[in-house]
Amino acid sequence: MSLPAVSFSGPKKIPYPGGCVLEPAPYALEYLLIWPADITVKGQVFRNRQVFPFLQELLADPAKFDLTRADAEAARDLYLNLAGQALEAEGGQRAWLEREFRR
Repeated sequence: MSLPAVSFSGPKKIPYPGGCVLEPAPYALEYLLIWPADITVKGQVFRNRQVFPFLQELLADPAKFDLTRADAEAARDLYLNLAGQALEAEGGQRAWLEREFRR
């Protein structure tokens, strides 16, 4: 089986500061939209990049990164899987992340 064209590790524990003003699920969503990670695209490493905006860029123009539309969509699906699990652990819903990609 070949390696994916785009890879990155999942978010670590969301650094929820707690308190009576913040709700865990909306805070987690905001965090996951700016969460940084090292992203590998066809062997090239993009260090400490915000994953969601980077994926939006990939989806907007996959050819810019020498990717196919399917490669970019697979990267989005990886994000939805990894970030979705982290969001659900905080009481949120994966659908919230899916909605962000449609904006």
